[in-house]
Amino acid sequence: MTVLHIDSSILGDNAVSRELSAEVARREAARTGGEIVRRDLGAKPLPHLSGDDFLGRGAAPGERTPEQSRDAAVLDEFLAADVVVIGAPMYNFSIPSNLKAWIDRVAVAGKTFAYTEAGPVGLATGKKAVVISTRGGLYSEGPAAGMDHQESYLKTVLGFLGVTDVEFVRAERLSFGPEVRAQSVADARAEIDREARLAA
Repeated sequence: MTVLHIDSSILGDNAVSRELSAEVARREAARTGGEIVRRDLGAKPLPHLSGDDFLGRGAAPGERTPEQSRDAAVLDEFLAADVVVIGAPMYNFSIPSNLKAWIDRVAVAGKTFAYTEAGPVGLATGKKAVVISTRGGLYSEGPAAGMDHQESYLKTVLGFLGVTDVEFVRAERLSFGPEVRAQSVADARAEIDREARLAA
């Protein structure tokens, strides 16, 4: 079993999503007896998908450029994972652009999805995803709920790829002061512990 741990925050050790996603990755590895493969998109971002990247996806292994080999490795990591843990902070109502660049490498026709007469079909089935969703404000309810294009997008794109077992662990109101931030992190940890007990 393999746990793929994706971090996308640009804030380094100050990021709540990094702290919590590491805990979830360790929990999932312990639960499954698997190993953790980590990709830190904040420290080592992938470039945005270019036309050359896109058109070179069908290149044979011996004919790939270094960039095509890198992208193939990113896709292979995703395909090999049994559990995908994604640290996903909300930036400007959506996901970080480095996480979008990763998604653009794993959303590959013929590999993770296919178009059929009945419509698109996800091919990356049998995986579980856990998304650590962090937000400075409150977006799960109230007047700002319509501004959330982070969780809805991730659920949609993962489902499109065939990953329908998606769990969200949310820490909100992180910019509402130290006390609220601490309580939000504690609540998220309690949710992680609760899910661990249910899975045991």
